[in-house]
Amino acid sequence: MSGRILLAILFLVAGILHFVITPVYVRIMPAYLPAPRLLVQISGVCEVLGGIGLLVPITRAAAAWGLVALLICVMPANLNMALHPGKWPQIPVWLLWLRLPLQLPLLYWSWLYTR
Repeated sequence: MSGRILLAILFLVAGILHFVITPVYVRIMPAYLPAPRLLVQISGVCEVLGGIGLLVPITRAAAAWGLVALLICVMPANLNMALHPGKWPQIPVWLLWLRLPLQLPLLYWSWLYTR
């Protein structure tokens, strides 16, 4: 399986999860952002469309750029999760912080398909 297809599947699954476990994603949202449920749904749609777009040659580059932008946009939610570990006592604090630098390989992986 190619890296592009694997990345597409990753984003498709992640996007679908935004609708399956919406309350979990809403809890991750920083309090200063308006309409957290709507933002979760929008990001879920973007992930699904980005995943599909990676699979279609004519939309691949645009989808990859969209996913790069999305990964940057969701960084505040990941940071919020790390800064408030008490909301997720079942997840080790080190793992919450590890999610932040792990965004970088995802950014790079997505960027590879912008060309």
